[in-house]
Amino acid sequence: MGIRKRETATFVSIVLSCFVLLAIVSGCDAPATKPGTDEGKKDVKIAEQKGGTITVAIGSEPDTLDVHKSTALSTEGVALNLGAALLYRDPQTNEVKPHLAESYFISEDGKTWTFRIRQGVTFHDGTLLTAQAYKRTFERAMSPEIAPKGVGMVLGIIKSIKTPDDQTLILELNEPSATLLTYFTSASWMQPLSVDAVQKFGDQYGRNPVGVGPWKMESWKSGDSITLIQNDVYRWATPFFKNQGPPRPDKLVLKLIRNPQTTVAALESGTIDIADLPAKDAKKFRNNNRFTVLEQTKRGLGLFVELNLNNEILQDKNVRKALQMAVKKEAIVQSHLQGEGIVADGPLPANLFGYDQSIAQYAYKYNPEEAVKLLEEAGWKLNAQGIRVKAGKPLYLELLSMEVWSQPAQLMQGMFKAIGVDVKIITLEGSAVDQLTAAGTFDLALDGYVADDPDILFPFMHSTQIGGMNRSAIHDKTIDSLLEKGQVTMKSDDRAKIYEDLQKRSVEEAFWIPIYTEKRFVVVNNRVQGLMLDPSGLKLYQDVWVK
Repeated sequence: MGIRKRETATFVSIVLSCFVLLAIVSGCDAPATKPGTDEGKKDVKIAEQKGGTITVAIGSEPDTLDVHKSTALSTEGVALNLGAALLYRDPQTNEVKPHLAESYFISEDGKTWTFRIRQGVTFHDGTLLTAQAYKRTFERAMSPEIAPKGVGMVLGIIKSIKTPDDQTLILELNEPSATLLTYFTSASWMQPLSVDAVQKFGDQYGRNPVGVGPWKMESWKSGDSITLIQNDVYRWATPFFKNQGPPRPDKLVLKLIRNPQTTVAALESGTIDIADLPAKDAKKFRNNNRFTVLEQTKRGLGLFVELNLNNEILQDKNVRKALQMAVKKEAIVQSHLQGEGIVADGPLPANLFGYDQSIAQYAYKYNPEEAVKLLEEAGWKLNAQGIRVKAGKPLYLELLSMEVWSQPAQLMQGMFKAIGVDVKIITLEGSAVDQLTAAGTFDLALDGYVADDPDILFPFMHSTQIGGMNRSAIHDKTIDSLLEKGQVTMKSDDRAKIYEDLQKRSVEEAFWIPIYTEKRFVVVNNRVQGLMLDPSGLKLYQDVWVK
């Protein structure tokens, strides 16, 4: 199954990233050089400069840094720096290789997974990483009270965990898994936790996380910033990083700035060094030699609308279809993304395995006239105020949004009004949206995700995840069956066909309103060198240094 990553400095969500190098920020005034030359040696020497502070803007504050109790991208973006993974994916070969596990073996039947845990790795509190630490970490994540909140959903396939000695971790699975290997490459959600620290801090562990990563917590000022400091004993970076030791900067400050215009001003003034920006704002920095702009097409849906099927109005398929047909997605892409996006027809993006190339042929298109007919057929008639009414009840819905999506929300509000649907926008912090959607107390909600595998749809759509990540309360036997097959089908062609069928079913039932996939723009002050992005857009700071 997948882990959702919510899009803001949410996303939310989830599937786990496979740390593939996308871009290295060399700076406009620091061109690449060939190894072995005098010029190259000079660059290497400069790149080894240590010290300084990097300040990065974040648009949403994490709800917690307990990776077992959150699925927010805002949580992942911080937690990634605090942890490390059993495995990693080689950016050159795409092969999964050992990391905190120095070796691993999967039995012929795919049900027994054996990991040899690397020696000499320590948590930030000084305790040693052992197989038992992993066992206790996984058991905590899988516990009934915690599992529905996050990564425990992924680990549910594990039947038993054995640790015959300090370095050997044996996982017995209920059935083979086509997805678990990828999940074990996540340094955020799948990182080992210091269980001693979990016990010490109790409910406050989420404010005091202790991992094995290159950075460790210094402070968290609610509503302002999170400050991480260098882990000076760190010596176990993944091999694709040039820097195998501790981070070069002394501090990494994650500064909460919710408004993009405030972020732009902070970049220009030098108050911050790195920030994600919307396309229209990022373009301002493209020809500025003080900055480098990284561009990346996200793997996931940048925006979609979740429909709460527990709402009696939305249980009517004709109403759901009408809402689909009322949305002029291209107008949203042009207005909100400055054209730097692609209209989405279904629940998976075109750059993800399993995407159905024929989906545009059966997806619902913008057709307000047909939307009106569907509502009329469903018994919703216009009143004098232009709002549809049925049995004396107005067609009124509330749309949950975050500030980053205020423009798309307003555009959709007008589009829905054009067919007689009265929509009120409620703009909240990402954590507040999560709380309301998790409780099922909403009608419509804007959301998004990034993913490495189509199994991202399991937490979003499987009926067992209602009350968890299945915010829409989708309960569909066909969807359930396809999602279950997708997790255990090992042959790629057969697995792709499963997800094609799943997309058709999801679109036919109009469970979501897919809006767009998008590019991510990261603006970097050229005083900061060596930044990398993974495919999910997460920032990797291991090779970063400050001029």
